[in-house]
Amino acid sequence: MSLKFGTSGLRGLSTDLNGTPAAIYATAFARYLISSGQAKPGDPILLGRDFRASSPAISAICAGALRRAGLIVLDCGTVPTPALALYGLEIGAAALMITGSHIPADRNGIKFYRPDGEISKIDEEAIGKEARALTEQSAPIDASPGPAADHSRQAEALFLARNASLLPADALSGLKVGVYQHSTVARDLFVEVLTGYGADVIPLGRSADFIPVDTEAVSPATVDLLKAWAAEHWLDAIVSADGDGDRPLVSDETGLPLRGDLLGLIAAQFTGATVAVTPVTSNSGLERQPGLSILRTRVGSPFVIEGMLEAVRGGETGVVGFEANGGTLTATDFTINETMLRALPTRDSFLPVLAVLSLAAHRQRPLSTLAVDFALPVALSDRIENFPLETSAALMSHLRSGMDTLATFLASIGKPASVSDIDGLRVTLTDRSVVHFRPSGNAPEMRCYAEAETADQAKRVLEQGLACIRAFGQQHRTA
Repeated sequence: MSLKFGTSGLRGLSTDLNGTPAAIYATAFARYLISSGQAKPGDPILLGRDFRASSPAISAICAGALRRAGLIVLDCGTVPTPALALYGLEIGAAALMITGSHIPADRNGIKFYRPDGEISKIDEEAIGKEARALTEQSAPIDASPGPAADHSRQAEALFLARNASLLPADALSGLKVGVYQHSTVARDLFVEVLTGYGADVIPLGRSADFIPVDTEAVSPATVDLLKAWAAEHWLDAIVSADGDGDRPLVSDETGLPLRGDLLGLIAAQFTGATVAVTPVTSNSGLERQPGLSILRTRVGSPFVIEGMLEAVRGGETGVVGFEANGGTLTATDFTINETMLRALPTRDSFLPVLAVLSLAAHRQRPLSTLAVDFALPVALSDRIENFPLETSAALMSHLRSGMDTLATFLASIGKPASVSDIDGLRVTLTDRSVVHFRPSGNAPEMRCYAEAETADQAKRVLEQGLACIRAFGQQHRTA
């Protein structure tokens, strides 16, 4: 099976997941839960899914496999991943989310949750071991679909209640906010939550077909849409999320998307957190923000969660996490607007969206101005799609072979001054700009991140970084 665990869950082509492989991984997860004492036969387990064309069939196959493994399947329907995770925490149930998140429509995946939250890398290894054993057994795997009780209303209601009490009544009154609905499972909930706080909400771009939206590398076509809508409707902001609703997208009044790590920073300040855990790909200017200790990790929610847990074990009482895509996690409970916000250690798009919009409403200033106030270096990122995994591996091996090799590779961009190898290769140049090369953990893509003091300089570094990647890929194919 050409499926693998990436930065968040199992991913692959939908044709490789649909059918027997889906049954194998669902069965493997059930067996792991039961053998490790995290569940017992007859316990409930939740299922959710995104709007991809392949998701209903994969979900039904997983339901049948989980039922045959002895668990009671509760179908939560097309709900955001954080809503599914919250409901699982509420009733003490494990969960599976059928989603490929932001990756292309011909791909899909499964995110796994224990009864106490998102699985770890150790859990991934154990599930993979069970899956391999099932694949190698002589008996055929039953991949027939199975029934599941409808719990979509319960999961949705709990998530709405969580987000309906974070701000004072009419806190967003006076803001005109577009909701880019495309095909995200968060599209209707965003409209309901924001309208409930008094915002004038304009639904935009609803699609019956699945549209992959990467909030960490927003496509030029999407930016053009956002800019056109912002001008047409005189909007203060446009909000959206990726396919499964755990990564936020917020654009300012001009339609220009705000960086995800800035959204995470604002969410951290909104909660009153004292510690924020974030990957090495997030903006280097975070360390200069007052009152917030920054802990760095590798890319991927399992690493951020482990970093948060380490901070809690160390005695910290106000701990959040966020990724460069804006998804925000909470490791501890917080009191906001005299309401207890329960810890939710999985990515959430709603918390950062509400934090940013409430800040704009409170200060009565445009989002573009608020973003400048944080004085973060300009950070850009993009990716090269359909970049073979073996080529990515060859590129990273080449860059790590020595400083002379690295300097030659970067000659068109600048001279390397220091290197971080936490995840991919992050190079600080002598002019203090940054270029970071990293293979995607979810798809055959090569990502490039750039930082600089000015937008023009950051754009130049990013464009030249991408050009260097493409040139290596072409040489590798012809070698």
